[in-house]
Amino acid sequence: MFDCIIVGSGPAGASAAYHLAKNGRSVLVLEKETLPRYKPCGGGVSPIVQEWFDFDFTPAISLKINSICYTWKKGDLVEVKLQNKQPIWMVRREIFDYFIIQKAQKQGAEIRDKTRVIGIEFKNNNWQVYTDNQSFTSPYLIAADGAKGSMAKWLGFKNRKRFAGGAMEIEIPVKNQKIDSAYFEFGMLNNGYVWNFPKADGYSIGVGTFWRKHGQNFTALLTEYTSMFEVNIQNVQKFGHPLCLWNGNQKLHTQNAVLAGEAACIVDPFTAEGIRPSIFTGVKAARAIHNSLNGDLFALEKYTQIINEEWGKDMVWAQRLAQGFSRFSHIGYQVGVKRPHATNIMTKIMSGELRYSDVVGSALRRLWQR
Repeated sequence: MFDCIIVGSGPAGASAAYHLAKNGRSVLVLEKETLPRYKPCGGGVSPIVQEWFDFDFTPAISLKINSICYTWKKGDLVEVKLQNKQPIWMVRREIFDYFIIQKAQKQGAEIRDKTRVIGIEFKNNNWQVYTDNQSFTSPYLIAADGAKGSMAKWLGFKNRKRFAGGAMEIEIPVKNQKIDSAYFEFGMLNNGYVWNFPKADGYSIGVGTFWRKHGQNFTALLTEYTSMFEVNIQNVQKFGHPLCLWNGNQKLHTQNAVLAGEAACIVDPFTAEGIRPSIFTGVKAARAIHNSLNGDLFALEKYTQIINEEWGKDMVWAQRLAQGFSRFSHIGYQVGVKRPHATNIMTKIMSGELRYSDVVGSALRRLWQR
């Protein structure tokens, strides 16, 4: 018997495990993969997440960047020096996620990898969680098993509000890697972008679209784009994965259980940022479960309200910006992306210093006036 079982050890599940264990709760994390596990992801993280933890993330950071470069169809290069207080972190998820999990273990959380959940059942006021080998019991569940997980469906969330996007990514080892800026390419892909997020020992390059219908070959796009950095991806393994983008406020709790991370469709519909919002939901989910265990009958309902108010409400504006930019992408690049002020606004949004609602109205007017 555990106070809470968490399914999934990504940023949301790991963060929830850490905070619950730190508050003295008995926690079990179930992860189907072998830890540490590889996760395709650009790996850009706002340093604001440091404020939600009492340990130093430095060992889990591969590189810190102070500038961002933009291109349109591999040309019209613009470099913007960031003015934010701290550089943006570049992380490898197999290191970053596992780092948080290890911190949770030190607080007393029990971690079981190579353990696939095959079903759940609520009976006698407890959740029975069934795996290939045995079952576990807990009064509370956190579903943090990602975009492809089954927990949300099993919990009854069959009609979640979400936009379905997709991405393909590659990891390229590069000796004597000298690039220390993140790169974004906006002209090669309809309704999306291509990126290169450098790490200390190589590149994480990907292509992603935030709309189902894009009609383009991701592999061909990656091959063309990587020529900018003089690397050959012919024999490099490619990883494709879905994106669950936020598409409106929705219920994220049910009987003694909550959704967190991409299981809650928490990805930003404009930037596809997922790590920071996933951690945010993990922290808030832990607080909700802790308060419910303390007798707060409305703690899980409050969790839904908090995520909708503090995250979802602003994503309405992110969605509008995404729609405007996709319709007028070249104009958006010229009058928005290329302006250094725009980059610094976006970094403030990603660090929580600004909200989309503070700036999107003027940005959309600029697009329509052109």
